[in-house]
Amino acid sequence: MTIGLVAEPWWVNLILLVPPLAWFSWRRGGVPLAARQLVISGVFAASFGFLEAVVVVYLRAATGLLPGYHGTLSDVARMSAEFYQQSQAISQFPKSLLTLEVLREAATILMLLSVAFLTSAKSRGRAAVFLWTFAIWDIVYYASLWATVRWPLSLRDADVLFLIPVPWLSPVWFPILVSALALAAVLLSRVSPANS
Repeated sequence: MTIGLVAEPWWVNLILLVPPLAWFSWRRGGVPLAARQLVISGVFAASFGFLEAVVVVYLRAATGLLPGYHGTLSDVARMSAEFYQQSQAISQFPKSLLTLEVLREAATILMLLSVAFLTSAKSRGRAAVFLWTFAIWDIVYYASLWATVRWPLSLRDADVLFLIPVPWLSPVWFPILVSALALAAVLLSRVSPANS
């Protein structure tokens, strides 16, 4: 029996270990986060996930890399689902826009880290809020892409997850699974700040 890798490069598969390792490291002392902190950071993450999906749609439409684009979003939604191939689109990006994509991704991570630092004074709390916001952002991102352009057609569709330091490729189900595990790790580890 051979076990194949899901994501490329190979080390991207190790991300699946982050939520269980976080939970394992937090399980004894818990993570002191108030429900209010999770709700507010979750609202930020969901809003940001939608915003990023819209930016990706506009960027690809503006560069002609959104198949089926005919000037209206309803045309994009109607036509693009059959042809939208993330893993192929990355090779067609002009180099200058690819640089912008890398910078956009770096800014995304910095924004999520900023929320984590603003939300908690303790490193455990910061790590938990980062995982929490990252997971919500990621799930809402894919949901928003599906809602606007009907992509992905299935959770098996390939996607470019990140470009830093090299392109990370996997089926869509992989980042959604990691995000769901991250949400579970935070929720299972959370304790009321008064109890910490």
